[in-house]
Amino acid sequence: MDDQLLDAICECPVSFLSTEGTYAFREGDPVNEMLFIIRGQLENSTTNDGRSGFFNSVNLRPGDFCGEELLTWALVTNSTLNLPSSTRTVRSLTEVETFVVRAEDLKFVAVQFKHLRSKKLQHAFRYHSHQWRTRGACFIQAAWRRYKKMRLAKELVLQESLYTNWENSFTYQQVDDGLCDVTGEVADTSSSSCLKMPKLFKLDEPDFFLE
Repeated sequence: MDDQLLDAICECPVSFLSTEGTYAFREGDPVNEMLFIIRGQLENSTTNDGRSGFFNSVNLRPGDFCGEELLTWALVTNSTLNLPSSTRTVRSLTEVETFVVRAEDLKFVAVQFKHLRSKKLQHAFRYHSHQWRTRGACFIQAAWRRYKKMRLAKELVLQESLYTNWENSFTYQQVDDGLCDVTGEVADTSSSSCLKMPKLFKLDEPDFFLE
């Protein structure tokens, strides 16, 4: 980062102090500023747009930031005047001191210094972003669940195939004197009783929609 860009960024932040229990952002509300934490702790949580049974929460400490949706919005050249919506709820756990960068200031810096849109910078930003880390974790979990379901389905199909082949290998032929001849297996023809092979217990069909 060159000195000119660093000077431009350093002119933007405004120091801000918030008390315990203060909400900096609420999920779904417009994001009009980005916060860089200097002192204190905040809770950063999300329900993934109200998804049932989903809740993710991390604590933010000095050196962390939040409101990163605004940076993504500022770096998009065709972004409209409509501010982005917050994907997370941020609440102060203690007294918190932050540097605040307003939306208009961040947009100005992004317009003046177009190399901020480089892929390298965007990847670095996503690496440190809790929003992108949560998305990555959700993607990995979904892929793993799909893999487990596919593997279970293949195992069940294989087991059913083996059972079916086993059952089909025994054919029963009724003879005149009441004896049963078991084809493919050694049968005791001297027995007066009719031998019947019990059918194997068949597993219930799995419900792949269960987690």
